[in-house]
Amino acid sequence: MNSQLTAYVSIICTSGVLNLYLFLYVYVNRHRYKRIAHIFMVYTATIAVYCFASAFGLLATTLDQIKFWTVMQYVGMPISTPLGLLFVMQYLGISISRKKAFSLLVVPLITLVMVATNDWHHLHYRVFEIDSSLGAPYIRQEIGLWYTIHGIYIFTCMLVALLLAISHWKETAKNYRPQLFALIIGQLIPILTAFLYLVGLTPEGVDPVPMVLWLSSLLYLWSIKSSRLFTLMPIAKDAIFNGINDGVMVLDESRQLIEFNQTCEEYFPQLNKTLLGMDFSKIWYPLSGNSVPLNLEVTSQSQEVQVIVNGVKSMYQIRISPLIQGKNSKGLILIFTDITELKSLQTKLEYQANYDGLTHIHNRRAFMERCVQDFEAAKREYTPFTVILMDIDHFKQVNDTYGHHIGDQILKHVVNICENQLTEGLVFARYGGEEFALSLSGYTAIEAAALGNKLRKSLEIQNLHSAEGDIPVTFSMGVAEAIQEAKETVDQLLIKADKALYSAKQSGRNQVHVYTEDKVKAG
Repeated sequence: MNSQLTAYVSIICTSGVLNLYLFLYVYVNRHRYKRIAHIFMVYTATIAVYCFASAFGLLATTLDQIKFWTVMQYVGMPISTPLGLLFVMQYLGISISRKKAFSLLVVPLITLVMVATNDWHHLHYRVFEIDSSLGAPYIRQEIGLWYTIHGIYIFTCMLVALLLAISHWKETAKNYRPQLFALIIGQLIPILTAFLYLVGLTPEGVDPVPMVLWLSSLLYLWSIKSSRLFTLMPIAKDAIFNGINDGVMVLDESRQLIEFNQTCEEYFPQLNKTLLGMDFSKIWYPLSGNSVPLNLEVTSQSQEVQVIVNGVKSMYQIRISPLIQGKNSKGLILIFTDITELKSLQTKLEYQANYDGLTHIHNRRAFMERCVQDFEAAKREYTPFTVILMDIDHFKQVNDTYGHHIGDQILKHVVNICENQLTEGLVFARYGGEEFALSLSGYTAIEAAALGNKLRKSLEIQNLHSAEGDIPVTFSMGVAEAIQEAKETVDQLLIKADKALYSAKQSGRNQVHVYTEDKVKAG
């Protein structure tokens, strides 16, 4: 064996030994590492098989021996390439199903069978013989159809693994970049060597790839021992960061966008990597449709913001916290929590708490709350304040005669007529059953009575048109004005209005009566 061949075998064996050492080292320490170590062990084991088979192939002296060791090379080499891709993908946090992972091994397994049976079909090697000028173990070969398919496949796997690793460089934190650099160079070395081999720029008759794999092995070994390849990985950060149900954006000290997670991309479809490095104030409106800028002070705070994306309104609670590094604040973290459903439920509950479900006007609780506020304001400002209590005449009789569904129609009929007559700012409410209430800030009793009569007459001339025929509807009303000098309450004022209402009903109904201190009189 000449010295050149001895050098080839030595270098290839070095690659094999290093990969075998990597396999054993990771296997012994597997309990300390994450699941990615299992793929790495199989990956390095197949590379070791490939390297040792290549070395033994260079020691072969007959064509049958060379063919045998060539088949052994294909036990390791085709499988190691997709395993390398799976290793890089898992490192970067790119998950695929087991079914898809196993499908990556289909072509390599077919290749192994094709090489083992090549003498029967010559689809992998059209010619595979000892080089007539160089002699054994050098081979003269002409590639076949399946060799081309196999070559494209393994080159694609290596190239995809390399591009994936490179594509994550910018978004990878500095303390993870040494690991990523090792992966990039580890994938780049065999790609370049394989390319040089295919274009004929390497020693004739010898596969040079196993000779350079020791470089990749050293990089992996360095990364495992010095930068904790399997115990400290960006996948851990990515899994947590992208697994958060809330959207997260990270801004630097210049308020430029430097990071965001997958949930944020779902919230804001226009958000993409091209926006990284841009001033946040310039991208906020295009992303959210909200012209109101966020308050980006370096303090912990919470805001609620409505966002319009593709015409759909959403509500987010945005928590803003300073990003502290050492003693200094280096930026901000924005956490977006979708509270659209919560706000919708809150709005619905508030509506149910304040409005009548049938007529959709204020209920008694809301009326009392508004009435007290307006009553106190009127006393402070020395302005008149009046309330009216209204009762639908003979409502029980209507219910008994026509049924409750007609009674409901009458209630809505009354509300519709009154609302068409009332100006904005007056508080109109269903006080209970067939009784309604109206609070009038700035109205005297005389003015309130005039408004009451206007409402009463509008109702009187507009019968309810129903399936049971036209049904006349009338109102009785009681009016009471607050006395500025007296220390009365809203409840006392409503008692006065109720007395006036009772008087109107006792006097024949369909009238407006006003309460005065000496007696109740018709308005």
